[in-house]
Amino acid sequence: MSVKINVYYFLPHLTNDRELVEVDGSTVGDCLNQLVKRFPKAEKWLFGKDGSLSKFLDIYVNLEDTHPDELNYPVKDGDEIHIVMHLTGG
Repeated sequence: MSVKINVYYFLPHLTNDRELVEVDGSTVGDCLNQLVKRFPKAEKWLFGKDGSLSKFLDIYVNLEDTHPDELNYPVKDGDEIHIVMHLTGG
């Protein structure tokens, strides 16, 4: 099973300038954990200290919002995960 994770905009510097990373997994959480295994520096951007998804991120699978249970959201072969960071400021 292959799932693509799009990490454009804010993570490529942590994934050796790769904007698209292929991983295996049956849930978004599995896939993000595979990403962290390959690129350990990404962990602090993706997860809080308690292991939950960062509150500054939204996760989409095939452009469908996965909230509120992002990490348990099921994925299948060929799906694409998009990681979107909230913009803040004023």
